[in-house]
Amino acid sequence: MRIIDLSMPIEQHFRWPTEVLVKGDIGAGDQFRVSRLHTTCHGFSHVDAQAHVIADSPTIEATPLERVVGPCRVLDLRDVGPGEAIDDIRLAAADPGGPEGEILLLSTGWDRRRDYRTRDFWLDAPYLTRAAAEWLEARKPTALAFDFPQDYPIRLLLDNKHVPFSEHVTHDVCLRAGITLIEYLVNTAALPGPRTFLCAAPLKLPNADGSPARIYAIEGLGAKD
Repeated sequence: MRIIDLSMPIEQHFRWPTEVLVKGDIGAGDQFRVSRLHTTCHGFSHVDAQAHVIADSPTIEATPLERVVGPCRVLDLRDVGPGEAIDDIRLAAADPGGPEGEILLLSTGWDRRRDYRTRDFWLDAPYLTRAAAEWLEARKPTALAFDFPQDYPIRLLLDNKHVPFSEHVTHDVCLRAGITLIEYLVNTAALPGPRTFLCAAPLKLPNADGSPARIYAIEGLGAKD
């Protein structure tokens, strides 16, 4: 059994102001060292609840763990180019096949092409078309995991440019349909095969619309090549 970490570190980032305050110095005689974190619930590797896009819908603490922890099949998209629109035909060709009710992980290995700490990671990224989002919805997964900013308008938000919500295709099509979104994974190119076991449990934050998560794959646990 092997564990592969797929999480971005929560650290200072140009997109997401992050502050870690440390109180106490054990070397100076204090009994405890205590850290306090201030950041967004939608930065770094995180999970979206339906409340992110739908009024009066479930918040993150209502996400059943079986939706974000379980068998996962990996769609190998590591040959996509910068700025490439990934459509339903491309997804179908990459899908190793499997039953409904699994997690689908779209692996472009994008963090090996661009540094996620830079604007280029967001501006040059591939993205999904609406037909691709509809194809994913039709597979009926419990969750979708991405290692790239999957909706084109995400890059526009860097400069406070807004477009109709319908252009945020995975949010509009899949999250609205009750499919949980697991966003901004890294290191997915380390996954060796088409199947793995994924753990992406969000923090239990009542009334929040998303939450950071420590996301990792367990190779050799219920996975069949």
